[in-house]
Amino acid sequence: MSTMQRCAACRRSFRGRAQVRGQRYCAARACQRVRRKRWHRTKRRTDPDYHENQARAQAAWRDRHPDYWRVYRATHAHYTEANRAQQARRDAARHLAKSDAWTVELTVLSRT
Repeated sequence: MSTMQRCAACRRSFRGRAQVRGQRYCAARACQRVRRKRWHRTKRRTDPDYHENQARAQAAWRDRHPDYWRVYRATHAHYTEANRAQQARRDAARHLAKSDAWTVELTVLSRT
């Protein structure tokens, strides 16, 4: 027998399937995507073998596609500009100093 419950992703009511104990997500495509994303995140945190395998797979993909980000940035100017603006805001919030702002001349020696 199925029961009504709330989806953990969209919070809408749905009728759970009797065959799926502990069902927490409705059948909507977006909610299933959220379910899988949360499962992968938890699996990477809790299973060192899975995490290592994922890291190896990502490294292999990067090796097969070395120019991916260069090409992406060249063909998606809006992404590049938005990223630069976001980085400028992050830098301003952190109050970064110039790398050459500190010099020996500015050092105050203590008297002993």
